[in-house]
Amino acid sequence: MVAPEISTVRNNWQREEVLALFNQPFNDLMFDAQVMHRRHFNPNQVQLSTLLSIKTGACPEDCKYCPQSARYDTGLEKEKLLQIEQVIEAAKIAKASGSSRFCMGAAWRSPHDRDIPAVAEMIREVKALGMETCMTLGMLSEGQADNLARAGLDYYNHNLDTSKEFYGEVITTRTYQDRLNTLANVRNSGMKVCAGGIVGMGEEQRDRAGLLMELANLPVHPESVPINMLVKVAGTPMADQADLDPFEFVRTIAVARLMMPKSYVRLSAGREDMNEQMQAMAFMAGANSIFYCDKLLTTPNPKANSDMQLFERLGIAPEEYQVDKGNEEQAAELHQTIAEAKTDAMFYRAG
Repeated sequence: MVAPEISTVRNNWQREEVLALFNQPFNDLMFDAQVMHRRHFNPNQVQLSTLLSIKTGACPEDCKYCPQSARYDTGLEKEKLLQIEQVIEAAKIAKASGSSRFCMGAAWRSPHDRDIPAVAEMIREVKALGMETCMTLGMLSEGQADNLARAGLDYYNHNLDTSKEFYGEVITTRTYQDRLNTLANVRNSGMKVCAGGIVGMGEEQRDRAGLLMELANLPVHPESVPINMLVKVAGTPMADQADLDPFEFVRTIAVARLMMPKSYVRLSAGREDMNEQMQAMAFMAGANSIFYCDKLLTTPNPKANSDMQLFERLGIAPEEYQVDKGNEEQAAELHQTIAEAKTDAMFYRAG
C-alpha cells in the first residue's frame, strides 16, 4: 500500500495506512516527518520535563516490564507517599535546572479518594512555582479527574502501552478499555492528555502501528505522546527481551509525528541506552520533548549536563514555558475543542 498523503489532522486511521507509513524508505519517512514537524513546531526547540516518583513500589498490577510491581523481585526499595515539602524542593531544583514541566508519578493501580487532597496540594504548590504540572497515578474515576482538574493539574499521563492485540501479553490486571476510560475521564475534566506506549516488548510492527492508530483515533489527539523504549530490569518477566532495532524505534517516532502533527512527541524511557546519534535522529524524526532528570521513576536516565551538551552540539534550545492564559480560559478552549470533535461522528473510532 502506498503511504497516504497527510494534509490535515485525522482521527480515522486504518492499520494498513499506518503500516504503509512505517514501511516507506527510511529517508522518505524522515523527510516527511521533518516537514510535518516544521509546520507546527520550532524544529530546534525541545520541551523539558522532570519526573519525580512520589510513591514508589508495591503496585498490585502485573505489568511485565515494571520494576514497581509487587509481584516481581527487583530489589526496589518501597517508599510511601512523599511529604509535600520533599516534592516542592524537587520541583524547585527541576525548575532551576531548566525544566518547564514537573511530573509526579505514584505506583498505584488507582488512587484512593483519601489520597486526592494530598496530591491536589502538591499540584497547587508546584504551579505556584510557575511550572506546568503532570501526574500519573493509575486509573481515575470521573470524580477524581474532576478534582485534579480543579486543583489546576495541566496534564495527566496514562499510557496505552501497546496495541489491543498484544496487550494481553503485557498485563492482565486491567483491561485496555480501563485505560481508554481513564483517558476519557481526563479529557472530559478539561485536563490535557499525555498518552503513549512502550516499544521493544516483543511486539510486531503491526502492534506498534496499532498503538499509534489507537492514540491518533482518539476524538482529540493527546497533547503529549511519550514513546518509551523498554528498559529491561532484572527480576521482571521482560528482563531478557531482545533489543528492538534502533531504526525501527526512530520509525515509530516519525510515524507518531506524522499521525499526530500537533502533539508533543516525547523521547522518553530508554534514552540511557541510546547513543547521541540515535537521539539526534529521533529529534530529526519529530521528537520534541524529553524527560530531563537522572531517573524516570525508578530507571536511569541520561545526566542533565549530557543533555545540555548534546543540545549545544545540535543547536537545540530548551522550550520556555509561558503562562499567557488562566486555568479557566485554557479549560474553556479545551472543552470547545472536545465539543467540536464530538459533533463529527465520522472522526470517532472506538475499536
